Amino acid sequence: MSKIHSIAARLRQSLRHIVKGAAAAGLASLVAGIAATPALAQVAAPDAPKELRIGYQKYGTLVILKARGTLEKRLAEKGIGVKWTEFPFGPPLLEAINVGSLDVGTVGEAPPIFAQAAGADLVYVGNEPPAPTAEALVVPKDSPIKSVAELKGRKIAVAKGSNANYLLIKLIEKAGLKFSDVSVVYLAPADARAAFESGRVDAWSIWDPFLAAAEKQLGARVLADGRGAVANHQFYLAARGFAEKHPEIVHILLDEIAKIDQWGKQNPKEVARFIAPLIGIELPVVELAAQRLTYGVKPVTDDVLAQQQKVADAFVELKLVPRPVRVADAAWKNGRK
Repeated sequence: MSKIHSIAARLRQSLRHIVKGAAAAGLASLVAGIAATPALAQVAAPDAPKELRIGYQKYGTLVILKARGTLEKRLAEKGIGVKWTEFPFGPPLLEAINVGSLDVGTVGEAPPIFAQAAGADLVYVGNEPPAPTAEALVVPKDSPIKSVAELKGRKIAVAKGSNANYLLIKLIEKAGLKFSDVSVVYLAPADARAAFESGRVDAWSIWDPFLAAAEKQLGARVLADGRGAVANHQFYLAARGFAEKHPEIVHILLDEIAKIDQWGKQNPKEVARFIAPLIGIELPVVELAAQRLTYGVKPVTDDVLAQQQKVADAFVELKLVPRPVRVADAAWKNGRK
């Protein structure tokens, strides 16, 4: 009987070792499984969005950022995706932000004025340095017009509410004319080019890369660019609610833009070669446009907002926007100092 008891005791002891071993192995397996599961290792904060929705245009830093995918990699660490949507020019992009279809986007200096005047709740979160040569007023190569003053009574194409719209206002003013002295035809870039090519308009106020394409492909002649007339900042704007609720995501976006800017500033030729196939424009055109591109995203300062106020005041004076605009109301309080 004692022999039977001894055997039973040894069996119980072995069973305890087996159970302990299995439990330890199971715990180790569970820990390893958690560490190896991306979905669990990269869970987003409870209030974080599932994706960052970005609006961009056919040209500029965001085109490079989208292609390189560095923003996606960085936000994936927080369980956040990125959705990109292309727009032909600024006003419809900002309208998309206003109606909640986008979180952030990039535009020139005039579109935010029109958006604010229409009641859009947006904030300026960053800007690139001035690029006054990246937009210009052009005429056909065989046009007899030699100066802006000679455009009195002539038809000029421009996208309403665009940075080129403000350029046209300032160039007309600088030439000693009134805005009413010219016949402005409001057209999106593609339609404006068709009208310019066919001779239905006498001049075209436009920005890069459309400007470079008109010069290289059509032989368009520059009457005047933005030098001495406008700054031509490129702005990054966001829905106020998004920027205030998720400032860390906006800062990540700006950090990644800054990295692209640094690379672009040091490698202008590579920028042209990189962008050309992405936007479907021939390399010589993009090379010309890239020479006029500026780099170095920064927080929007009081001085830049003051310059924007002058843009707003010009549109209000001409009654091109329905009501006065106070640009400072769109300052982002969470911007870096």
